Amino acid sequence: MEDQREALRKIITTLAVKNEEIHSFIYSLKQMLLNVEANSAKVQEDLEAEFQSLLAVLEELKEGMLMKIKQDRASRTYELQNQLAACTRALESSEELLETANQTLQAADSEDFPQAAKQIKDGVTMAPAFRLSLKAKVSDNMSHLMVDFAQERQMLQALKFLPVPNAPEIDLAESLVADNCVTLVWRMPDEDSKIDHYVLEYRRTNFEGPPRLREEQPWMVIEGIRGTEYTLTAFMFRLDASTSHQNLRVDDLTVEWDAMGGKVQDIKAREKDGKGRTASPVNSPARGTPSPKRMPSGRGGRDRFTAESYTVLGDTLIDGGQHYWEVRYEPDSKAFGVGVAYRSLGRFEQLGRTAASWCLHVNNWLQVSFAAKHANKVKVLDTPVPDCLGVHCDFHQGLLSFYNARTKQLLHTFKAKFTQPLLPAFTVWCGSFQVTTGLQVPSSVHCLQKRGSATSSSNTSLT
Repeated sequence: MEDQREALRKIITTLAVKNEEIHSFIYSLKQMLLNVEANSAKVQEDLEAEFQSLLAVLEELKEGMLMKIKQDRASRTYELQNQLAACTRALESSEELLETANQTLQAADSEDFPQAAKQIKDGVTMAPAFRLSLKAKVSDNMSHLMVDFAQERQMLQALKFLPVPNAPEIDLAESLVADNCVTLVWRMPDEDSKIDHYVLEYRRTNFEGPPRLREEQPWMVIEGIRGTEYTLTAFMFRLDASTSHQNLRVDDLTVEWDAMGGKVQDIKAREKDGKGRTASPVNSPARGTPSPKRMPSGRGGRDRFTAESYTVLGDTLIDGGQHYWEVRYEPDSKAFGVGVAYRSLGRFEQLGRTAASWCLHVNNWLQVSFAAKHANKVKVLDTPVPDCLGVHCDFHQGLLSFYNARTKQLLHTFKAKFTQPLLPAFTVWCGSFQVTTGLQVPSSVHCLQKRGSATSSSNTSLT
C-alpha cells in the first residue's frame, strides 16, 4: 500500500510540474500576443515616420531644385528682355534716319543738300544700331537643369526591412560563474561584419532551470557591448548577527524585532559556552569560504549594538565601485532605517546621528515622518513612503542614492567624500525587514545618475 502511495505521489508531482509548465507556456503565449500587437504598432509607427522623413527630404530637394529653375528663368528672361528693348529702340532710330535720308534725296533744293547729307552721315555714324551686338547674351537652352532619377528610383525600389542578424550562441565552455560574478562568452554562428555592438538582457531568478515568466525581478538591459564577452558582478552580503542589537532576530537577510531577544540570546549563549557571549555565525562551516571583503565580524570584533541603537550591519565592505541592494520593510514597523555606515560606528550610536553613517529613516511612532539623516541633521522628504527601497552606492563618486525600488523614482542623494570602507546598515524597532542582495545596478538608475547631477546637488544639504 505504501509503495502505491509513493508511486501516486510521484505521478501527482509530475502532473503538477507539467501543469505549472503549461500554465507558464499559456502565460507566455498571452504575453506574446500582447507583444505582437504592441511591437507591430511600434514598427508600423516607425515605418510611417521613416517614410514621412524620406518624403520630407524629397519635398525639400524638389523645392530647392524648382527654386533654382525659377531663378535661372528669371535671370535669362531679364537679360533677353533688356536686349530686346535695346534692339527695338535702335531699330526705331534707324528707321527715322532712313526716312530722313529718303526725304533729303527727293528734295529739289540743292543748296541745303550738302548740309543735310552731312547731318544724316553723322546721325548714321552715331546710330545705336551700329553699337548693338546681334548675339543673344544668354541661351535658351535649359539642359543643364534636366534631371534623371533612374538610379535613385532603383535605390528607392530596393528599400526593404533591415536584415536581422542571427542570434549569438552562448559558449558554455568558456563562460564562468565564480566569486559572485558571471562571465558570459558568446559567438556568432556566421561572421557578420555589419554588427556594431551587442545588447545583453538578463533577469535575476530564485529558481533553477529555465527562467520563469511570472517573477518579480525585472529584465535588466546592458547596451553598447563591443566585444563578445561580458562579466556581470553582483554585490552580495549577509547581515552580521554577531554585532546586531540583541533585540533583533537576524536570519541571513531577514530581521525581525524581538522584545525578549536579548534575554533569550543571553540564556542560549550561556548554555552554549558558559561565557555569556554569542558565537558568530560568520564562522559557521555552513557559510563556506568567505569573500576577501567579508569581515569575520562586520565591526572588527567589537561588542554588539546596544541601548537604543537597534542596528544591524552587512558583513561585506564597500571600498570601491557601484553597488545596489533593496530592502522591503514591514509597513507597520514603528521605526525603520536603511543606509551605510563606517565600521567604526559606535555601539550606542544610531544611524544618521553621527558623521559615520547616512540613512533614510521612516518613523511611524506617534506621527509619520520620512527623512534623510546624517551627522544628526535631518531633511524631511515630501514624498510617499515606498514599502521597498533601493540603495545605490557609488563609492568613488561619493554618491549614496535611495530609490523607490518599484518605480525607480529617486528619493534622495547624499554627496559625500567617503574616507573609509562602508558597510550596509539597517535599523528597525517593533517591526521587520528583508534585504535582497546580488543585484546589478538597474539601467534606469545608471541613466538617472548620468543626468542627475543637478538633481542630486539639490539633495546634498546633509553631507
